[in-house]
Amino acid sequence: MIIFPAIDIQNGKCVRLRQGAEKDSTVYFEDPEEAAVHWEKEGAEWLHLVDLDGAFRGEGVNTEMIKKISRRVSIPVEVGGGIRTMDDIRRQLRNGVSRVIIGSMAVENPDFASEAAARWPGKIAVSVDAKGDWAAVHGWVESSGRKVVPFVRELIDSGISVIIYTDISRDGMLTGPNTGMLERLQAMPGISLIASGGVSSAGDLKTLKDMNLYGAICGKALYEGRVTMKQIRKIQE
Repeated sequence: MIIFPAIDIQNGKCVRLRQGAEKDSTVYFEDPEEAAVHWEKEGAEWLHLVDLDGAFRGEGVNTEMIKKISRRVSIPVEVGGGIRTMDDIRRQLRNGVSRVIIGSMAVENPDFASEAAARWPGKIAVSVDAKGDWAAVHGWVESSGRKVVPFVRELIDSGISVIIYTDISRDGMLTGPNTGMLERLQAMPGISLIASGGVSSAGDLKTLKDMNLYGAICGKALYEGRVTMKQIRKIQE
């Protein structure tokens, strides 16, 4: 299982939010590029970057910062937040990003996501951010009216295998991942599932690995020392 250190960029800094609330953030690195280099040196296999400003505004805001990071580190980087057009995807890939994450646009226009996946095979993931059983959009502030399980099934049927599932209520709260929903999604044939939200310990990551997930994103627990990269490397052995 790949464990992705999360680098969420807001106002030019590396932060973590609580339950996706734009104004409830904690700064962990003044320079996100410094955070990326740090996690690479600590042994990270991938990095998970989010343009939080872009997610809330509906357009790429920190594209240049993401470009600097993707070209500075030698490990692959996946990026989400503010991806609304094919040009947005193309720009990120040209900047050196290995995988682009579509969020709100995939919910509002599933054809957009499937077309992107056809254009760039293996380079597209969809982030399914959920409040309860419902997918949320626009920086997690609005319900989409789409239920998570049938929506994910549609995505897989349309050719998208990498799904990032986030339980918004657990994100940044250190309350443990939503294993019930993750088990339902992991049972779907063809899925490469990445868990996000709630990881609080190495034990949580071990549980996710035992579920045979493709990956897990670790944010606040890693920044606050509740999980260490040494523990992560051991889990991945």
